[in-house]
Amino acid sequence: MALHLAVTGASGRMGKRLVSLIAADPELELVSAVEAAGHDALGSDAGELAGAGKLGVEVTAGLAGEIDCIIDFSFHEAAPGNAAAAVDLKAGLVCGTTGLTPEERAAVEAAAEYVPLVFEPNMSVGVNLLFESVGKVAASLGEDYDVEIVETHHRFKKDAPSGTALKLAGKIADGRTQKLEKAIRHGREGQVGERPRGEIGMHAVRQGDVVGEHVITFTTIGETVTVAHRAHSRDAFASGALRAAKFLAGKGPGRYSMAEVLGL
Repeated sequence: MALHLAVTGASGRMGKRLVSLIAADPELELVSAVEAAGHDALGSDAGELAGAGKLGVEVTAGLAGEIDCIIDFSFHEAAPGNAAAAVDLKAGLVCGTTGLTPEERAAVEAAAEYVPLVFEPNMSVGVNLLFESVGKVAASLGEDYDVEIVETHHRFKKDAPSGTALKLAGKIADGRTQKLEKAIRHGREGQVGERPRGEIGMHAVRQGDVVGEHVITFTTIGETVTVAHRAHSRDAFASGALRAAKFLAGKGPGRYSMAEVLGL
Protein backbone atom coordinates (compact mmCIF):
# COMPACT_ATOMS: atom_id res chain seq x y z
CA MET A 1 0.00 0.00 0.00
CA ALA A 2 1.34 3.41 -0.97
CA LEU A 3 2.35 5.92 1.68
CA HIS A 4 -0.15 8.78 1.79
CA LEU A 5 1.59 12.15 1.70
CA ALA A 6 0.57 15.78 2.07
CA VAL A 7 2.69 18.62 0.71
CA THR A 8 2.42 22.12 2.14
CA GLY A 9 3.64 25.03 0.04
CA ALA A 10 2.57 22.90 -2.93
CA SER A 11 2.85 25.66 -5.53
CA GLY A 12 6.35 26.75 -4.50
CA ARG A 13 9.58 25.71 -6.17
CA MET A 14 10.18 22.86 -3.72
CA GLY A 15 6.53 21.95 -3.49
CA LYS A 16 6.24 21.39 -7.21
CA ARG A 17 9.29 19.14 -7.31
CA LEU A 18 7.94 17.13 -4.40
CA VAL A 19 4.60 16.67 -6.16
CA SER A 20 6.34 15.56 -9.36
CA LEU A 21 8.59 13.05 -7.60
CA ILE A 22 5.70 11.66 -5.56
CA ALA A 23 3.70 11.16 -8.76
CA ALA A 24 6.59 9.17 -10.25
CA ASP A 25 7.07 6.89 -7.22
CA PRO A 26 4.73 3.87 -6.97
CA GLU A 27 5.43 3.62 -3.22
CA LEU A 28 3.96 7.10 -2.64
CA GLU A 29 0.61 8.78 -3.16
CA LEU A 30 -0.21 12.47 -2.90
CA VAL A 31 -3.49 12.88 -1.03
CA SER A 32 -3.33 16.55 -0.02
CA ALA A 33 -1.68 19.69 -1.42
CA VAL A 34 -1.85 22.89 0.60
CA GLU A 35 -1.30 26.59 0.01
CA ALA A 36 -2.05 29.71 2.03
CA ALA A 37 -5.56 31.11 2.13
CA GLY A 38 -6.12 33.46 -0.80
CA HIS A 39 -3.26 32.01 -2.86
CA ASP A 40 -3.74 32.05 -6.65
CA ALA A 41 -3.04 28.30 -6.85
CA LEU A 42 -6.05 27.31 -4.75
CA GLY A 43 -8.44 25.12 -6.74
CA SER A 44 -5.76 24.03 -9.22
CA ASP A 45 -4.84 20.39 -9.74
CA ALA A 46 -1.55 19.91 -7.89
CA GLY A 47 -0.16 17.59 -10.57
CA GLU A 48 -0.92 19.94 -13.44
CA LEU A 49 0.53 22.84 -11.46
CA ALA A 50 3.76 20.88 -11.05
CA GLY A 51 3.89 19.75 -14.68
CA ALA A 52 3.28 16.13 -13.68
CA GLY A 53 -0.14 15.73 -15.31
CA LYS A 54 -3.55 15.61 -13.68
CA LEU A 55 -3.48 13.84 -10.29
CA GLY A 56 -6.98 14.63 -9.09
CA VAL A 57 -5.64 16.37 -5.98
CA GLU A 58 -6.86 19.93 -5.63
CA VAL A 59 -4.71 22.57 -3.97
CA THR A 60 -6.59 23.64 -0.86
CA ALA A 61 -6.05 25.93 2.13
CA GLY A 62 -6.22 23.01 4.57
CA LEU A 63 -5.08 19.41 4.88
CA ALA A 64 -7.51 16.75 3.71
CA GLY A 65 -7.66 12.96 3.44
CA GLU A 66 -5.98 10.12 5.31
CA ILE A 67 -2.40 11.32 5.69
CA ASP A 68 0.58 9.24 6.80
CA CYS A 69 3.14 12.05 6.59
CA ILE A 70 3.18 15.81 5.97
CA ILE A 71 6.12 17.30 4.07
CA ASP A 72 6.49 20.98 4.89
CA PHE A 73 8.57 23.36 2.77
CA SER A 74 6.34 26.38 3.30
CA PHE A 75 6.97 29.83 4.82
CA HIS A 76 8.37 29.99 8.36
CA GLU A 77 5.21 31.54 9.80
CA ALA A 78 3.19 28.52 8.65
CA ALA A 79 5.50 25.90 10.14
CA PRO A 80 4.03 25.85 13.70
CA GLY A 81 0.50 25.40 12.32
CA ASN A 82 1.63 22.58 10.06
CA ALA A 83 3.34 20.90 13.01
CA ALA A 84 0.16 21.21 15.08
CA ALA A 85 -1.82 19.70 12.20
CA ALA A 86 0.56 16.72 12.10
CA VAL A 87 -0.10 16.15 15.80
CA ASP A 88 -3.87 16.42 15.33
CA LEU A 89 -3.79 13.95 12.42
CA LYS A 90 -1.24 11.66 14.12
CA ALA A 91 0.84 11.95 10.94
CA GLY A 92 4.60 11.99 10.59
CA LEU A 93 6.22 15.33 9.77
CA VAL A 94 9.17 16.12 7.53
CA CYS A 95 9.97 19.83 7.88
CA GLY A 96 12.59 21.52 5.72
CA THR A 97 11.33 25.07 6.20
CA THR A 98 14.10 27.51 7.20
CA GLY A 99 14.26 31.01 8.63
CA LEU A 100 12.15 30.14 11.68
CA THR A 101 12.16 32.32 14.79
CA PRO A 102 13.21 30.60 18.05
CA GLU A 103 9.53 30.41 19.03
CA GLU A 104 8.51 28.89 15.69
CA ARG A 105 11.37 26.39 15.88
CA ALA A 106 10.33 25.34 19.38
CA ALA A 107 6.74 24.81 18.21
CA VAL A 108 7.89 22.48 15.42
CA GLU A 109 10.28 20.59 17.72
CA ALA A 110 7.49 20.08 20.26
CA ALA A 111 5.61 17.93 17.74
CA ALA A 112 8.21 15.20 18.28
CA GLU A 113 6.59 14.43 21.65
CA TYR A 114 3.56 13.11 19.79
CA VAL A 115 4.57 12.14 16.24
CA PRO A 116 7.75 11.12 14.39
CA LEU A 117 9.61 14.19 13.11
CA VAL A 118 12.51 14.94 10.78
CA PHE A 119 13.36 18.64 11.04
CA GLU A 120 16.47 19.61 9.09
CA PRO A 121 17.64 22.72 7.17
CA ASN A 122 18.85 20.58 4.27
CA MET A 123 17.83 17.07 3.27
CA SER A 124 20.20 16.32 0.42
CA VAL A 125 22.41 13.27 0.81
CA GLY A 126 25.56 15.21 -0.05
CA VAL A 127 24.97 18.02 2.43
CA ASN A 128 24.26 15.58 5.23
CA LEU A 129 27.53 13.82 4.50
CA LEU A 130 29.10 17.28 4.77
CA PHE A 131 27.41 17.84 8.13
CA GLU A 132 28.92 14.60 9.38
CA SER A 133 32.45 15.38 8.16
CA VAL A 134 33.06 19.12 8.45
CA GLY A 135 33.32 19.06 12.25
CA LYS A 136 36.01 16.38 12.02
CA VAL A 137 37.94 18.49 9.51
CA ALA A 138 37.70 21.51 11.82
CA ALA A 139 38.84 19.48 14.82
CA SER A 140 41.83 18.09 12.94
CA LEU A 141 42.97 21.44 11.53
CA GLY A 142 42.32 23.51 14.64
CA GLU A 143 42.14 27.27 15.09
CA ASP A 144 45.35 27.93 13.15
CA TYR A 145 43.13 27.59 10.07
CA ASP A 146 40.86 30.55 9.33
CA VAL A 147 37.32 29.42 8.41
CA GLU A 148 35.11 31.21 5.90
CA ILE A 149 31.66 29.99 4.84
CA VAL A 150 30.14 31.42 1.67
CA GLU A 151 26.61 30.37 0.81
CA THR A 152 24.90 31.33 -2.45
CA HIS A 153 21.19 31.04 -3.22
CA HIS A 154 18.63 32.39 -5.69
CA ARG A 155 17.40 35.95 -5.47
CA PHE A 156 14.02 34.83 -4.11
CA LYS A 157 15.31 33.30 -0.86
CA LYS A 158 13.97 35.29 2.07
CA ASP A 159 16.25 34.27 4.95
CA ALA A 160 20.00 34.74 5.37
CA PRO A 161 22.30 33.11 6.11
CA SER A 162 20.86 29.78 5.03
CA GLY A 163 19.91 27.22 7.63
CA THR A 164 22.46 24.89 6.05
CA ALA A 165 25.26 27.44 6.47
CA LEU A 166 24.34 27.98 10.11
CA LYS A 167 24.35 24.25 10.80
CA LEU A 168 27.74 23.91 9.09
CA ALA A 169 29.07 26.72 11.27
CA GLY A 170 27.70 24.98 14.34
CA LYS A 171 29.40 21.71 13.38
CA ILE A 172 32.71 23.56 12.87
CA ALA A 173 32.38 25.33 16.23
CA ASP A 174 31.59 22.02 17.94
CA GLY A 175 34.62 20.42 16.30
CA ARG A 176 36.84 23.18 17.69
CA THR A 177 35.00 23.26 21.05
CA GLN A 178 33.97 26.87 20.52
CA LYS A 179 30.80 28.77 21.34
CA LEU A 180 29.29 29.52 17.93
CA GLU A 181 27.71 32.81 18.98
CA LYS A 182 31.14 34.12 20.03
CA ALA A 183 33.07 32.78 17.03
CA ILE A 184 30.78 33.68 14.13
CA ARG A 185 31.14 36.92 12.16
CA HIS A 186 28.55 37.90 9.55
CA GLY A 187 30.42 39.82 6.85
CA ARG A 188 32.93 42.62 7.35
CA GLU A 189 32.90 46.35 6.69
CA GLY A 190 35.04 49.28 7.72
CA GLN A 191 38.03 49.25 10.08
CA VAL A 192 37.44 45.78 11.51
CA GLY A 193 41.03 45.20 12.60
CA GLU A 194 43.13 42.09 12.30
CA ARG A 195 41.22 38.84 12.08
CA PRO A 196 40.97 37.25 15.55
CA ARG A 197 42.04 33.66 16.06
CA GLY A 198 39.16 31.19 15.83
CA GLU A 199 36.75 33.47 13.97
CA ILE A 200 34.22 31.79 11.65
CA GLY A 201 33.32 34.11 8.78
CA MET A 202 29.83 33.86 7.28
CA HIS A 203 28.76 35.42 3.98
CA ALA A 204 25.41 35.19 2.15
CA VAL A 205 25.20 35.79 -1.60
CA ARG A 206 21.86 36.12 -3.41
CA GLN A 207 21.82 36.04 -7.19
CA GLY A 208 19.85 34.72 -10.14
CA ASP A 209 18.43 31.21 -9.92
CA VAL A 210 21.23 29.47 -7.98
CA VAL A 211 19.66 26.46 -6.25
CA GLY A 212 22.19 26.32 -3.45
CA GLU A 213 25.96 26.39 -2.97
CA HIS A 214 27.98 26.12 0.23
CA VAL A 215 31.74 26.57 0.18
CA ILE A 216 33.83 26.25 3.36
CA THR A 217 37.51 27.18 3.27
CA PHE A 218 40.06 26.39 5.97
CA THR A 219 43.13 28.54 5.34
CA THR A 220 46.42 28.92 7.18
CA ILE A 221 49.82 30.30 6.21
CA GLY A 222 50.82 28.18 3.24
CA GLU A 223 47.66 26.25 2.31
CA THR A 224 43.89 26.14 1.93
CA VAL A 225 41.54 23.21 2.38
CA THR A 226 38.18 23.66 0.58
CA VAL A 227 35.02 21.67 1.22
CA ALA A 228 32.01 22.42 -0.97
CA HIS A 229 28.55 21.29 -2.00
CA ARG A 230 26.62 22.51 -5.03
CA ALA A 231 23.04 21.47 -5.70
CA HIS A 232 22.27 21.11 -9.40
CA SER A 233 18.51 21.05 -8.87
CA ARG A 234 15.92 20.98 -6.09
CA ASP A 235 15.52 17.25 -6.68
CA ALA A 236 18.51 16.75 -4.35
CA PHE A 237 16.45 18.17 -1.47
CA ALA A 238 13.10 16.73 -2.55
CA SER A 239 14.47 13.21 -2.92
CA GLY A 240 15.97 13.39 0.56
CA ALA A 241 12.66 14.59 2.01
CA LEU A 242 10.83 11.66 0.44
CA ARG A 243 13.41 9.25 1.83
CA ALA A 244 12.73 10.80 5.23
CA ALA A 245 8.98 10.31 4.81
CA LYS A 246 9.49 6.64 3.98
CA PHE A 247 11.84 6.27 6.95
CA LEU A 248 9.22 7.65 9.36
CA ALA A 249 6.58 5.12 8.31
CA GLY A 250 5.81 2.99 11.34
CA LYS A 251 8.13 4.96 13.64
CA GLY A 252 7.03 6.12 17.08
CA PRO A 253 7.08 9.73 18.31
CA GLY A 254 10.50 11.36 18.45
CA ARG A 255 12.89 13.53 16.51
CA TYR A 256 14.93 11.68 13.92
CA SER A 257 17.92 13.07 12.04
CA MET A 258 18.79 12.86 8.37
CA ALA A 259 21.89 11.01 9.45
CA GLU A 260 19.56 8.29 10.78
CA VAL A 261 17.44 8.41 7.63
CA LEU A 262 20.52 7.92 5.47
CA GLY A 263 22.21 5.42 7.79
CA LEU A 264 25.26 7.62 8.31
